[in-house]
Amino acid sequence: MKILVVDDEQDIKALFQQRFRREIREGAFQFAFCFSGEEALTFLQEHPSEAILILSDINMPGMSGLELLSKIREKAPAPPPFIVMITAYGDPEKQAEAMRLGANDFLNKPLDFNMLKEKLVKMEV
Repeated sequence: MKILVVDDEQDIKALFQQRFRREIREGAFQFAFCFSGEEALTFLQEHPSEAILILSDINMPGMSGLELLSKIREKAPAPPPFIVMITAYGDPEKQAEAMRLGANDFLNKPLDFNMLKEKLVKMEV
């Protein structure tokens, strides 16, 4: 499964690589990392329909995760990616807006990696 992680926190890459070490080594998950919404859009244009799952932070400088979500849904490749929004704030209004814009799921920071792994395993085809 190809997963694009979008978060302005630079240490998120090392954290995911550590938490999913075995799955990456076994080839179950392939991760790509972008550190802004703008970088994610460029990645998606250069790698159309490669990412089947996108995990995106909501609160980022420049383009927010909600703006990124809206732009991805406007130009979604077929099949459209599964998009999970992540935020450090348990804000019901942002969650409702994310769902309205086409998010498939919503997670809060700090991430529960065990729960995330369970969700990803269930999604694998």
